[in-house]
Amino acid sequence: MKPALAALLTGSLAASLSSAASAQAPQVLTVPDFGDFLVVDGPGVWMTNRGRVEHWTREGLVASVALARPCGAMAITGGNLWVADCTAGAIHRIDTATATRTLTVETGIADKSGELNVVAGAGSVWVASAAAGEVARVDPASGQIVARIKADPGTSYLAFGHDALWAVSAATQTLLRIDPATNRVTQRTLLGRQPGFLAAGEGAVWVQEQGEGTLARIDPATGAVTGLVKVGANLKYGDIDTGAGRVWLRTTDDQEYVAIDAATLAILARVGKPVGSGAIRFTPEGVWTSAHDVKTLIWWPAPALGPTRGAGRRAAH
Repeated sequence: MKPALAALLTGSLAASLSSAASAQAPQVLTVPDFGDFLVVDGPGVWMTNRGRVEHWTREGLVASVALARPCGAMAITGGNLWVADCTAGAIHRIDTATATRTLTVETGIADKSGELNVVAGAGSVWVASAAAGEVARVDPASGQIVARIKADPGTSYLAFGHDALWAVSAATQTLLRIDPATNRVTQRTLLGRQPGFLAAGEGAVWVQEQGEGTLARIDPATGAVTGLVKVGANLKYGDIDTGAGRVWLRTTDDQEYVAIDAATLAILARVGKPVGSGAIRFTPEGVWTSAHDVKTLIWWPAPALGPTRGAGRRAAH
């Protein structure tokens, strides 16, 4: 990696570990089986689970929709939930008001292990649809596949923001910018080892470099990597979201989640104990996290945002 990153690898991670916690106690819900990926829907969330997707609020389970094998992060647009199905090789549209499946689109699925995203933007729904490197663009009303866009081999992680679709390939260690006006790749950024889930918000594109244990900040206008922050030995099998001037990382080895200042890249809080992999979604009122290994869905109200001891490790390119 670059010399700037080498500086991040020094020092004791334990020195920055804090017991930061919410002003109010978190609410823990028990979720049977394998509750994993999340998407916010009003005061609650939809969650993938074994053989179904479920709608949860702080009061408990609201609805469940049977699917063969729901997988990956989901999207909500126009009152509909869109979720990939790794067995069917398709994406499903579910009416969130009635919890009814209304459409199935046979797009293909690039990574049937389930490490992928369905995202919405520019009036479309997008999913990585072939391991050779392809993104399918779907009309959410008709279900028509309006474009199949050539991407780098192994592309599976997507995000939409800053007027573009962003696509990550762990195989080629690249981030692509895809212009929705032309359905073409207009920018390519080289990343560190095993890049994974990403988010586009708070003025940048953010990618978990899972094999490096770092979060990379990318300028959406130029594609330049403008900063890195060392979070842990790795960031494998976690999740990412943005909001309130922060980047929110669901981690696996050192704590449940981390809050990072988007401007300074300071680690502001390390919250919870290690509970294995899962998902995270931010709302202005609090943060949702899942942990399938211990079968929990947690609501963290008023998440701690203040600086913590030893928080600031960062480097600019």
